[in-house]
Amino acid sequence: MYIAVVHVQRACGVDMDKIERKYVDWTKTGKNLYLLRNDNLNLRRYVCFVLNLHKGNCDGDCINCRYEMDNSISRKELADVLGTSDSVIANWEKGKTPVGIEDLLLYCDICGIGLNDILVFE
Repeated sequence: MYIAVVHVQRACGVDMDKIERKYVDWTKTGKNLYLLRNDNLNLRRYVCFVLNLHKGNCDGDCINCRYEMDNSISRKELADVLGTSDSVIANWEKGKTPVGIEDLLLYCDICGIGLNDILVFE
């Protein structure tokens, strides 16, 4: 839902535009999260790094890594890295549960993208 922007001039001479509230479409945003989990190389590398770091075998050199990296990561693997459950990840991806801002920002940092690349507005 987009509403026309209203242009007004205040008495002090400063031009102002009315800013309308945006509403997140969590179903479409969830689809973006699903696509990232299955396609974002930075996310796959980070998950591989975190899951293998505790084994003492990972030095963070993903280019010369000895681990075979899958084409995608599972909800369980992502959940382990984010400190949540795979059912929470599933609910995010299905748009059943809104994602907290902290988790969205972490997703963005890991994937190397901005919030506007994940969020879809109505």
